[in-house]
Amino acid sequence: MSLLRTSLRARSALANARRYSTAPESKKSSNLPLYLGAAGVVGLAGYLYLDSVTKEPVKPKKVQEKSPFDPKEFVDFKLKRIEPYNHNTAKYVFEIPNNDASLLPVASCVVVKSAPDAANPSLTDKGKPVIRPYTPISPPDQEGELTFLIKRYEQGKMSQHIHSLKEGEKLSIKGPIMKFEYKTNQFDEVGMIAGGSGITPMYQILTHALSDPTNRTKFTLIFANLTPSDILLRSELDSLKSKHPDTFNVVYTVDDKVKEWDGPTGYVNAELIRKHVAPAGLGEKVKVFICGPPGQVNAIAGKKDGYNQGPIGGILKELGYTEDQVRVSPSPPSPLQRHPPRS
Repeated sequence: MSLLRTSLRARSALANARRYSTAPESKKSSNLPLYLGAAGVVGLAGYLYLDSVTKEPVKPKKVQEKSPFDPKEFVDFKLKRIEPYNHNTAKYVFEIPNNDASLLPVASCVVVKSAPDAANPSLTDKGKPVIRPYTPISPPDQEGELTFLIKRYEQGKMSQHIHSLKEGEKLSIKGPIMKFEYKTNQFDEVGMIAGGSGITPMYQILTHALSDPTNRTKFTLIFANLTPSDILLRSELDSLKSKHPDTFNVVYTVDDKVKEWDGPTGYVNAELIRKHVAPAGLGEKVKVFICGPPGQVNAIAGKKDGYNQGPIGGILKELGYTEDQVRVSPSPPSPLQRHPPRS
């Protein structure tokens, strides 16, 4: 009971204290919430205004209607940077003015011309500047840059010239030169046979086609090189194979076998083609693209005269392929793929 009485006395004392308070509480309601709310609205409006005036307005994306390249006249382009690739190859990145894209069609190449140099007669063919075809590896919509992957050949006048260029120097370029008008899903199967630097037009088609989500064409690339260290764009090709396992496969073969190599060795032969490339019996549903040094091209598809396709020959003729099923894109001579001449 004593605990209960103590509690009651405490409550009574508290009540008396409240009753005799010196200043009774005001009955008026406070306007503080209203003031705070108004201040918040004003502050938010001020922030939004300041944010809008400090941010740059969104500029509409530039619509480029014309390629910076001229198919009739050479245009000089400045070398922006050089990216070493391997023991004899480098990427040469040329600047495209106004941050334009090349807009080069697939599949096409350009031709480059050496500058006249009386002190360096090696840069002339019969008294004229050296002109050679090259296929860029940068996509047509890449803004501001055009990239070539150039292998240096001891007997290659143009490759020697490009490898001697310094950043800031210029190279004359003309194009595009159309090789083959690629159309999405035009073929069910596409076989590709490349040697050395002949990989660049194949890479151009592959990156274009495989990036299209509607692509259904299956691509198989046989890529021949002298040694494993000579294989260009290998990591990029392996990445494409990993991303598109159902529509792309690549087979590497080398001339000189090394201990750590467990892939095919030797020249591209009928057995290798028969094993990996879709058969000629598919008719118009199959296409075979070839690009490599003349010795390789002659052995696989018969001798060609520049860009003239001519009659089919070599291994592909033996396997039953027709002229309509084969497209050859010749590349400059090189010491790689020393295929013996065929009768």
